[in-house]
Amino acid sequence: MRKLGVLLAGALLAALPIQASVQAQEIGIGLDIPLSAPGDATGGQLIRRGAEIGIDMANASGGALGKKFKLYVTDSQSTPAMGVANYRRLVGEDHVVAVTGFFHSSVALGINEVAKEMGVPTLAVQASASDITAKHYDIAFRTHAVDPVRVAAWMEFIKKKGFKKISIIAETTDYGIGLTDETIAQNKSGNFGLDIQKIAVDNKATDFTAQLLQIKAFKPDLVLNIAVGQPVDLIMDQATTIGLLPNTPMLISYDAPTRPQYWQLHPKNGTGIYFIAYYSPKSPLSDLGQEFSKAYKEKYKEDPVYGALNGFGAIMILQQAIKAANSTEPKALIKALETGTFKSWPDAQVTFPRADGVYFHNWVPPILIVQYTKANQDWKEADVIVSYSKK
Repeated sequence: MRKLGVLLAGALLAALPIQASVQAQEIGIGLDIPLSAPGDATGGQLIRRGAEIGIDMANASGGALGKKFKLYVTDSQSTPAMGVANYRRLVGEDHVVAVTGFFHSSVALGINEVAKEMGVPTLAVQASASDITAKHYDIAFRTHAVDPVRVAAWMEFIKKKGFKKISIIAETTDYGIGLTDETIAQNKSGNFGLDIQKIAVDNKATDFTAQLLQIKAFKPDLVLNIAVGQPVDLIMDQATTIGLLPNTPMLISYDAPTRPQYWQLHPKNGTGIYFIAYYSPKSPLSDLGQEFSKAYKEKYKEDPVYGALNGFGAIMILQQAIKAANSTEPKALIKALETGTFKSWPDAQVTFPRADGVYFHNWVPPILIVQYTKANQDWKEADVIVSYSKK
């Protein structure tokens, strides 16, 4: 038994240098996204598609520091505790140099509280809560619309349409609460004079009929649907059942209607819906964006939407930052990110300045408000009602 133990120990020790050598030949990047309920699994998969093509393109162009990139994917399930556990494992066991992804704001916020202690930077691609960057943590970066800009876009839309009574049905998450509070704050600071009804809902619920009946009784000019994932569709369908839709316009707070399954889910009640988008095919792409779009179409037989574009962009940005830093050491990478200028999918420079407030380490895409005007309309042909950029 003793001889066997010595042999096993020797074999283990002999294997360790090989494992370390393999690891030293790769640069690990973590991707924490929702891939199962109650998270928006479709949103997570779109980000994953973009990131995986990004890894392939980064490696095809030589990787960085003489090494290839490897993507480590984890499922947050939209739960902060799961996201934090994933981050700890990605950093502590997989030794990634950065963690990107983050669809749900609550997950990004929870992870950043741990990341500021562990030191490995995060790059959020589709989480909008203000505090993700407003806390000014050195490790936290973002390429996405923040609450004040998103709300400013729909306040401009509301003013343009002459709406006066607004109902907000919002999930009780950092995303829903943040956007509700920001809408109320901008209504006051901008002297819009809107009469706003707030309705809070659990994002794990499946029946919103009682809350929607309250909204119907309020007789609003517009319903703001501030939910994520399945609740967005359930709210639409149940609002149709009680006659709230299509009689009252509804604005969906993110770009879920650009996804291929939208018309499968809403063949009869999808027309007339307004929704937020962050990208239009009419917007110019960079050369990297064009290369990605071609690769995406070849692989998935459809055009990429924003989530995939931004997942891809995060990998490109990290590759460029590592090259600029000439290092994967966290502090060097953070400095490169906040002082560099990067090329991503849009035909515009991406920077992460140490700016004031929520714009610290944050690049904000333009915000579009789009409307479907006929059944089965391609999102690329939908009417752009508002195009808003950070002032």
